Amino acid sequence: MKGKLPQKLKFQELKHVDLRRNHFEGSLPQGFTNAIYVFLQQNLFSGPIPDNISEMTQLTILDVSKNHLTGMIPSTICTMTALEVLSLRENQFSGQLPHCWGDIQLIRALDIASNNLSGQIPSSIGVLSFLEILSLSSNSLSGEIPSSLQNCKSLQSLDLGDNNLSGTLPLWIGNDSVRLWILLLRSNKLRGPIPKKWCNISTLHILDLAENSVSGVIPSCLGNLNSLTNTKNNWMTRASWDFNEQMIMVTKGREMEYSSTLGLVKIINLSSNNLTGEIPLGITNLTALGTLNLSRNYLTGSIPNEIGNMRWLETLDLSNNQLSGPIPDSISLLHSLSHFNVSHNNLVGRIPVGNQMQTLTDASIFQGNPLLCGKPLQSKCPGSDVGSDVPTMQSPDDDFQSELENLLFYCCGYVFGICGVWCTLWKKDAWGKAYFGFFKLV
Repeated sequence: MKGKLPQKLKFQELKHVDLRRNHFEGSLPQGFTNAIYVFLQQNLFSGPIPDNISEMTQLTILDVSKNHLTGMIPSTICTMTALEVLSLRENQFSGQLPHCWGDIQLIRALDIASNNLSGQIPSSIGVLSFLEILSLSSNSLSGEIPSSLQNCKSLQSLDLGDNNLSGTLPLWIGNDSVRLWILLLRSNKLRGPIPKKWCNISTLHILDLAENSVSGVIPSCLGNLNSLTNTKNNWMTRASWDFNEQMIMVTKGREMEYSSTLGLVKIINLSSNNLTGEIPLGITNLTALGTLNLSRNYLTGSIPNEIGNMRWLETLDLSNNQLSGPIPDSISLLHSLSHFNVSHNNLVGRIPVGNQMQTLTDASIFQGNPLLCGKPLQSKCPGSDVGSDVPTMQSPDDDFQSELENLLFYCCGYVFGICGVWCTLWKKDAWGKAYFGFFKLV
């Protein structure tokens, strides 16, 4: 449906309003004084949030995401004390966030992602003890991540990506009282090392720190993240409220939006930072991990031979580092691997063959490693036959000895064959007479 809503509708009598996924336009409808649920997402509504929104004192869910709403978020929204879910996602709200969040004690999901907000994250959000989902990504928020968020004892999902946040990675995220499942801080100005305390987050199954200034080594203890070492889907249990969390993440080489399938996603993305040192062996313990992206850092050393233990990997991106040595043959054990990139490193030797590696036919995923050879590259491995990419490991002396052995084998075969014929003719008189008689006739 499309067009403006009829003014004669008696909105004040409605308890449950669901107008989502239409083409309604104009300003937001008013008068939902007795409404409990209001779903207006994915329409064409424009203009500001009306000031009399404070009259909706019974409202528990307000979803106006994916419209064209503008202006500032009014502080009167904090008077809606029954509110449990507030989604203003994908609009054009500007200005700063209100500082009155402590008045909405029951709120469980707060999603204001993909707007034009600026300023700092209010510390008052930290008093929301029932808050489970906080998404403020894709804005222009600045300053440090407030330490008050550690007081949100129910917080399971924190998405602050694509902002201008600064400071070091917070230590408190690794506190025993924090039970994050999702931590997205990508595309900010965060710095410093990855705290080892973060290895204590046993529930964490999505960690995205890409495109920051994170430095130091990758803690080997990340291999202790329990939720990434087993394939059971222990997705967070929540009350049955009508809200689908949405997140944009980079996997399989492209940006993808996840919502209802978030529980199946297991990602570590540390790409485009200043990480140094080797790929820790401990990270290969994450046998349930689906995406590992360590590209565009300054990692050295070799790819661990145990990489083949990560049997559920679909994406493995180690490109644009300083890795050396061969590509382990155990890579061919990754039967789910569909996106693989080791370009622009210092890798050497034969590209492994077999299983899923046979499907990775794009030569660009290996380019920038001049000492790599084998399919799909055009460079043949030394000693391989024409049309073959499996290198022989023999030295020139071994090749000469092999040719000499072949020559002796054929000579001996020829001599024994002739001797066998003459012995037969000598033993059988009739055959001998017939054979030599043939030559006399000729």
